[in-house]
Amino acid sequence: MMKKLKKLNKSYNILVSGGGTGGHIFPAIAIANELKRRFPESKFLFVGAEGRMEMQKVPAAGFEIEGLWISGFKRSLSWSNFVFPFKLIHSYFKAGKIVRQFKPDLAVGTGGFASGPALNAAMRNHIPSFIQEQNSYPGVTNKILAQKAWRIFVAYEGMEKYFPSSKLVVSGNPVRRKIIDSNISTKEGREKFEIPAHKKVILIVGGSLGSQTFNNCMLRELNRIRQEEVHVIWQTGKPMYEKCRNAVYDIRNVTVTDFIPDMEMAYAAADIIVSRAGAIAISELCVVGKPVILVPFPFAAEDHQTSNAKNLADKGAAIHIKDEDAPQQLVTVMMQLLKEDEKRASLAFAIKLLGIKNAAEVIVDEMINSLSEKNNEN
Repeated sequence: MMKKLKKLNKSYNILVSGGGTGGHIFPAIAIANELKRRFPESKFLFVGAEGRMEMQKVPAAGFEIEGLWISGFKRSLSWSNFVFPFKLIHSYFKAGKIVRQFKPDLAVGTGGFASGPALNAAMRNHIPSFIQEQNSYPGVTNKILAQKAWRIFVAYEGMEKYFPSSKLVVSGNPVRRKIIDSNISTKEGREKFEIPAHKKVILIVGGSLGSQTFNNCMLRELNRIRQEEVHVIWQTGKPMYEKCRNAVYDIRNVTVTDFIPDMEMAYAAADIIVSRAGAIAISELCVVGKPVILVPFPFAAEDHQTSNAKNLADKGAAIHIKDEDAPQQLVTVMMQLLKEDEKRASLAFAIKLLGIKNAAEVIVDEMINSLSEKNNEN
């Protein structure tokens, strides 16, 4: 029997799941924040994967989180694949226990390892459940959950080849509220990173885990960058952080960090941004509206990052460099773009036209509408 919501005017228990990378975590937090704004007395519980970054990022955003003993299935031979079935069964039962104890009124998932067991448990208990898919090629978890989801929120047209068309809502990707609402000046951003006001600034950000390609390009060209009238904010990710930090110990015009918690400050400081071409990264960059060089990760599913980068480049909204060409081209293109004021202005104007600031509001509006319709039917 379908579980009914009370009238849409008070507090609810809301289950949220999504993690593994920032691309899943930040949309989940954005949706939760919008629900909290509408229903401030509601209780929220996130479900994530033990040992993954959501276990830190979600509490930092002010929400409680429970961890599941779950990870992905590796396509290559790995001992961890032998443990995977046990992790899945353990997570399946723990997620069921979480749902029974928390008694959610609705559930929403944005993909990632823990999202499958969490939303599956909600669906088994007849909880209204919603999916948000960030990419043009959906993850396995969301494809499996789609048949029982009430609505599926997507960022791209043409997703009916993966999901039931009757459930699709093209909403765009939710962007962190502090990015949308940021009014930080360039001066304030540069003061945060202790950058002289006269310097041009390049922000290199390889995603929450960093980019080995970007890091190797920088390591290769550090002597050249040392001599340029530029300052580079270089986000390395944790795996290569120590190596990169040690390499720049005596270089004053490079700031190295493994992760940037106040990304709005870095965006404000930057004249140029170098990024991978993941869906959430692009959604944020379109809102920020700065000149962008995109180097797509070539091993993403169905090579969807290349499609993302080409789409922006075709609109004159970004410069696209192939990963394999980055060692020879990236730093040269960066430095050349700093000298081309008109080119930077053109790129900034074009990418800002593509920004969607209200995706979280659209998603929550549609969730409320669909819940109201079901309540009226019942």
